[in-house]
Amino acid sequence: MISYPSQPEIPAAGDGSSSWSLAYDGFKPEQEGLRETLCTLGNGFFATRGARPEAVADNVHYPGTYLAGGYNRLQTTIAGRVIENEDLVNFPNWLPLSFRIDGESWFDLVKFELLVYRQVLDLQQGVLLHTIRFRDGKGRITLLRSRRLVHMRSPHYAALEMTLTPENWSGPLEIRTALDGRVINGGVERYRQLGNTHLEPVAQEPLDEETIFLQVQTSQSRLYAALTARTRVFQNSHPLALKRSVVAEPGYIGQQLSIHIGRGQELRLEKVVALYTSGDQAIAECGLEAEKASRRAGSFAGLLASHSQAWSHLWRLFDIEIKLDDPKATEETAMILRLHVFHLLQTASVSTMDLDAGIPARGWHGEAYRGHVFWDEMFVFPLLNFRVPEITRALLRYRYRRLNEARAAAAGAGYRGAMFPWQSGSDGREESQELHLNPKSGRWLPDNTRLQRHVNATIAYNIWQYYQVTLDMEFLSFYGAEMILEIARFWASIATYNPDLDRYEILGVMGPDEYHDHYPGADGPGLNNNAYTNVMAVWVLCCALDLLDLLTHDRRQELCERLDLGPDEMRHWREVSTRMRVIFHEDGIISQFEGYEQLAEFDWEGYRRKYGNIQRLDRILEAEGDSPNAYKASKQADVLMLFYLFSSEELGRLFRRLGYPFAYETIPRNIEYYLGRTSHGSTLSRVVHSWVLARSDRPASWRQFSEALHSDLQDVQGGTTPEGIHLGAMAGSVDLIKRGYTGTELRGNVLWFNPSLPAELTDLRMRLRYRGHALDLHVSTDRLRIAARKCEVEPVRIGFKDKTHVLHGGETLELTL
Repeated sequence: MISYPSQPEIPAAGDGSSSWSLAYDGFKPEQEGLRETLCTLGNGFFATRGARPEAVADNVHYPGTYLAGGYNRLQTTIAGRVIENEDLVNFPNWLPLSFRIDGESWFDLVKFELLVYRQVLDLQQGVLLHTIRFRDGKGRITLLRSRRLVHMRSPHYAALEMTLTPENWSGPLEIRTALDGRVINGGVERYRQLGNTHLEPVAQEPLDEETIFLQVQTSQSRLYAALTARTRVFQNSHPLALKRSVVAEPGYIGQQLSIHIGRGQELRLEKVVALYTSGDQAIAECGLEAEKASRRAGSFAGLLASHSQAWSHLWRLFDIEIKLDDPKATEETAMILRLHVFHLLQTASVSTMDLDAGIPARGWHGEAYRGHVFWDEMFVFPLLNFRVPEITRALLRYRYRRLNEARAAAAGAGYRGAMFPWQSGSDGREESQELHLNPKSGRWLPDNTRLQRHVNATIAYNIWQYYQVTLDMEFLSFYGAEMILEIARFWASIATYNPDLDRYEILGVMGPDEYHDHYPGADGPGLNNNAYTNVMAVWVLCCALDLLDLLTHDRRQELCERLDLGPDEMRHWREVSTRMRVIFHEDGIISQFEGYEQLAEFDWEGYRRKYGNIQRLDRILEAEGDSPNAYKASKQADVLMLFYLFSSEELGRLFRRLGYPFAYETIPRNIEYYLGRTSHGSTLSRVVHSWVLARSDRPASWRQFSEALHSDLQDVQGGTTPEGIHLGAMAGSVDLIKRGYTGTELRGNVLWFNPSLPAELTDLRMRLRYRGHALDLHVSTDRLRIAARKCEVEPVRIGFKDKTHVLHGGETLELTL
């Protein structure tokens, strides 16, 4: 348990090391949005932004609470068109807890003189702490301390403790506690022209002297949410029975309490909240369950103890110990890596396994991208696969449950198989906007990102990687194989045969780049033969054919009968997978798409001098009446994604299957070419570039890693992080250390290691789970040590350089680098 000192200083968080805490000194209104995002607390079921409990949504603060998979759909008329959007709903604010002295203004940071302001996010225990010492207009000095949690083990609980001490005054004090369901979705400025009132009040009432109750429902999806809040007041560790008055209106319920407080007396407030929804399992009704949970809830101290223990168990699996050549850099880098793991586990954790939820690109931390699921899981799942693969399994079932919707989407577009959406939400339909707002020009523009069909390859790739780590044949047989086969069927049907070239082509799509969505002067959207898309389609077809051989005879027959998959169709898959077209420049560079080589070179230096930060080059050019479609300019890695996902050996096999030459030298040449033509408009971009540079240019790789590491902490995109974290970049930066620099790769039923530490990184230790084994990994500048914890499962094969080793439980493998 965290103990508070008698002086205003915040106690050390976690183990006392700043590598376990994110700390802010001083109240800076312009940074509050960013701080509230980065200090969000969650547990995989719901998350609450790190706003102060007395704060209301304004131009400084934005309290927000979001449920995993808690969506609602609204329509808005814009420019004569009805636009429908599905949003991640801002659910009732459970935080409100405030006070006022002698009937004057309610506490507000901007109305008082702040003598001390310190905010600490304790990553080790999952607690947000504040210490505030302030003086009001009458010279009264007060010390205010608070700590808050969203319970990691019991996902329906949250708790807030506030301690108030008058230093030089005595007098009457009024306390206000509330649950506020009058909130709207207003956290993203560019969405504010759209419908944003998602909640309808159902009930609000006091349950007893200590407890209030609020129930709301979403207006379209009819998801009910019920909250209870039990507020207790203590002095000298003794509970106080105070007279309370109730304040209620539709969507709001509160209590006000009055007390006389003496100088130097410590008053402690404890608010424990229970949150249930109509979508929860093993309940009769969410309101009854919230009421029952409120009665059974323990004290703040008891909740903190079990919550901290749950976090300690997670850190045993996910923590990473690193040593850099600079001790100060070691501490900072370790803290940011832990911050990224922390937010990953608040988005997808053990609680997620019972939910129907995917991986939202921006976490459950804000309203950006409307809480939708894109392809970012490709950057998230590796961390989960090697530690708690059960979470990955649950998240992959989110996709499986939407397989029929993907089949309908494919059929509606004239294809066979399953075509998953670029943006997915509640039911798996395509949620990409038809229009999006450029905040630089103020214009609404067509949104063609739904043409990023490569998301289907992402899903198949994620299933296969999960299987390779776990050998979970039951999942592959009953869920994964069906998805992969239907996605392969989609790729075979979207590929068209060009008899003049004797090649198959994929036309009218977008690659990961996103800056290019149509050809200059073209009437319609889409590009032809995006290299990443075409090669990934080939990989999926090969994977589908291979996995059929893995299944039992009976299961294979069942799937083929169910899907009406016969020998002729499989022969067609083989043909497409050997005749897919890939475009090359005249000098052998892989062309991002057909026609890329004919685009104009972009004036990178000129635009950097003019604008400074040109990460969002698309918005800059559109505001000038231009478009990146005309230039060799990419938002993020596209062709280079192939080198991120596959080893040179795997790519060599794929290209040789297609009849194209592929030498190792192809990789550094393509990296150099595309790196110089990329604006890094996505936070994922530097993760990928750092990875692909790890072998050929370690100093450059480390620079890219460092920039990726600081993307959210420093809000490098200038205002996007306050709207929600970038979960893919967070997870990807950690994965760079854990897999990228250790050279961890799954190939041929062997777990391969090929460490290549940058000069700055001298030592790292971590734990992996692989096919039932717990492996402790220690990499230094000259040694690789892999220790398998004692167990009775089958031994695993470990690869290093050109040799493989059999490792049994309880054995240790020592290798010289």
